[in-house]
Amino acid sequence: MHMEIQTQNYKIIFDQDIDYHLLNFLDNNGIQRDNIFLLTDSNVEQHVLPQIKLLADVPRFVMEPGEKNKNLDTARQVWEFLARHRADRNSVLINLGGGVVTDLGGFVASTYKRGIRFINIPTTLLAQVDASVGGKTGIDLLSYKNMIGTFSDPALVLINTLFLQTLDRRQFLSGYAEMIKHALITGEGEWTKIKSFSVDGIDYEYLAFLVKKSVEIKYNIVRQDPTEKGLRKVLNFGHTIGHGIETLLLSRGQEILHGEAVAIGLVAEIYLSNIKFILNIEKVFEISSFITSRFPAVSLTYDDYNQIYELLLQDKKNRDGKIMFTLLRDIGDPVIDQTCSKGEIFEALNFYYQFK
Repeated sequence: MHMEIQTQNYKIIFDQDIDYHLLNFLDNNGIQRDNIFLLTDSNVEQHVLPQIKLLADVPRFVMEPGEKNKNLDTARQVWEFLARHRADRNSVLINLGGGVVTDLGGFVASTYKRGIRFINIPTTLLAQVDASVGGKTGIDLLSYKNMIGTFSDPALVLINTLFLQTLDRRQFLSGYAEMIKHALITGEGEWTKIKSFSVDGIDYEYLAFLVKKSVEIKYNIVRQDPTEKGLRKVLNFGHTIGHGIETLLLSRGQEILHGEAVAIGLVAEIYLSNIKFILNIEKVFEISSFITSRFPAVSLTYDDYNQIYELLLQDKKNRDGKIMFTLLRDIGDPVIDQTCSKGEIFEALNFYYQFK
């Protein structure tokens, strides 16, 4: 199955033959094989890299997996790797992995020698539907996600949903959370498709169509607002509280996946949508029940609420010292730049616990 999305600056290609499209890109751009470099992580090196013959002998930097490694020290090591191999401004960095690899690799490439080209080959569902489009690169600073970064488009994105067969259920659901978000901000039709998709006994061919649609939803928003001045903020639905929870737990060394935190954020912010816009209560409970039945429960205390709130005050989306939310007036009707009180935020976190 071959599908493409032509963005303003690059192609997103959905196909199983990654080697063919890599070779095609290199030949069309006059890039020699000895001028490409690979960034991946140790898990992907073991499970996915052997499926891409062209990359077998490419100089590679293998990082340790996990958000905790998406930092300036790892970026420095990759810069040094490129410098040692005499990468020049005509070099290409291929980022093979999940969102951590594509975020960090994109940041490294966009800053090395003031910018070299990079190709993203996302190997997780989260990276395919989220990190594959949008031009955001970044690394974490202290305990804050993506505090250092650039807006820089890849030269090419190659997506093979069969790579997802190597994912465990938790990792798959982490990406599924972003697909849920895309559906909820788009409309009832997309929501119906997503909630009817079975995450057990996955049909990977049908999944490719759903992933393409999810990518199209994000791209159609991003192309109208590439630097997040207005419309692009709708993509933050579920992410304000979600990022706060993710940051808190990761700072303690507790394991939580991005999509698991976003799932909690979606439930909490759906509740806030009911407070602000009287979002139909039946929809509130239907959506919340659907999400919480698929994602593991996370335990938080009242003291955690206060720490989450303090983290929200540091969110890079804030304006004039106020925490900014994207909420839903209805499914398919997101509203940006909404403020909520501390009490309302705590109520929303309490609401989540009805479903534990």
